Amino acid sequence: MEPVNARLMLDAAAASATAAPGAPVERRRRLSQAALLVTSQKVGRAYSPIVIAGIVRIADFVMLSCIGVGLYLGYVAPMDGFQWGFVAAILMMTLAAVVCFQAADIYDVQIFRGQLRQMTRMISSWAFVFLLFIGVSFFVKLGNEISRLWLSAFFFVGLATLISARLFLRTLVRYWARQDRLHRRTIVVGADENGEQLIAALGVQTDSDIDILGVFDDRNDGRSLETCAGKSKLGRVDDIVEFARRTRIDLVLFALPISAETRILEMLKKLWVLPVDIRLSAHTNKLRFRPRSYSYLGKVPTLDMSEAPITDWDLVMKWIFDHIVGAIVLLLATPVMALVALAVKLDSPGPVLFRQKRFGFNNERIDVFKFRSLYHDQADPTAAKVVTKNDKRVTRVGRFIRKTSLDELPQLFNVVFKSNLSLVGPRPHAVHGKLESRLFDEAVDGYFARHRVKPGITGWAQINGWRGEIDNEEKIQKRVEFDLYYIENWSVLFDLFILLKTPLALLTKSGNAY
Repeated sequence: MEPVNARLMLDAAAASATAAPGAPVERRRRLSQAALLVTSQKVGRAYSPIVIAGIVRIADFVMLSCIGVGLYLGYVAPMDGFQWGFVAAILMMTLAAVVCFQAADIYDVQIFRGQLRQMTRMISSWAFVFLLFIGVSFFVKLGNEISRLWLSAFFFVGLATLISARLFLRTLVRYWARQDRLHRRTIVVGADENGEQLIAALGVQTDSDIDILGVFDDRNDGRSLETCAGKSKLGRVDDIVEFARRTRIDLVLFALPISAETRILEMLKKLWVLPVDIRLSAHTNKLRFRPRSYSYLGKVPTLDMSEAPITDWDLVMKWIFDHIVGAIVLLLATPVMALVALAVKLDSPGPVLFRQKRFGFNNERIDVFKFRSLYHDQADPTAAKVVTKNDKRVTRVGRFIRKTSLDELPQLFNVVFKSNLSLVGPRPHAVHGKLESRLFDEAVDGYFARHRVKPGITGWAQINGWRGEIDNEEKIQKRVEFDLYYIENWSVLFDLFILLKTPLALLTKSGNAY
């Protein structure tokens, strides 16, 4: 999640410049100077430690397998002939090495940042694998068939390669750490003694990946400290949603006692719409649960209250699905898009493509590409006025491509090249989308929870008939209900099912699209 403070200001200015006269100005919540100082800092996208560790495991297996097989093919096979059993034994050795590395606990991002500890554990594990191989080959009486030169070369070349790779990885991980890509950017809720104790407990852990940005509180009286264990108070709980939209937040940590149930629930109602992990610290609670009931930040026990959806390997799988399948769909759709572009150009003067401001992931404003379906002089970049049945602003070609959703095809460029849309996800509603005189988030509780994942070209709500004009409260409520169901039940197969069912849904459930 890139910092969006400056970009949001530019988007707002662009929207104001292109909107029709009298278009509503988007609401922005004021933040304190301390909070603005944090949001002004440039922060990169976070890298998942789980994914990094998984990639290193795969790299170790592939690297060691290639070394072992390469040495075998270069030295042993020319003399004794090629044997598949030998290759299988090499693969088993490399697999055993990865398992031993895992048992030695060296597949951890914090370990990657060190040097002596990971090197000694890795060398010991690599030596153990070869001792195990020698012992097994002795007991099955294969000792005379194993080339000692090959075995020695495999050990030393493999060890040298592992050490070199770990030194490179150490440099890379430290570089990522300096860019703040490996830290969990955390805000603490509770600017009182409990908050001070929690921050102090996290601060004594030297190998922690927690980076505390500041504290927030739901109170604005003497019980709320302006500085909490050296961390500034950034604002009230009501400011957190806006704060999280301007800078990357990975974790919200409540420093409240579990007995403050009413306060916690009230704050959760406001914060669950954010795509972040929310935990309740249990460091001051007298009531203790089983150790397995807790998740731990170092040695600090916490209770999970809400988790960010589609993270780690799930996020990688969705990215791969979007870009590979999206590129295939874009290639297949190119002839149709060319015909639509020609029809739009011949039907009325003006550009073929149209850009509109929409809500993206975590309420980031994005430009969505569409084929122009309105007359150019009546364009509505901010969708301040909803397109209705028999709307005179819609061109003849526009009416057809809106009914069939062909106007949405250029959004494949957003998916494949800009990566700010997915193939499947909650539809990105216009930033000024309204139900009667109320903005959508005012009409439906939890509306912004739709933006906890990247929006999509099609979605679960759309294939169930909830697309097109929103002229009553049920339609927007149903959209939100189906979108939240999709977020909670996401899988690659679910995405594939929705994608395959979309053409049929367009033919049978397009009654609301004008």
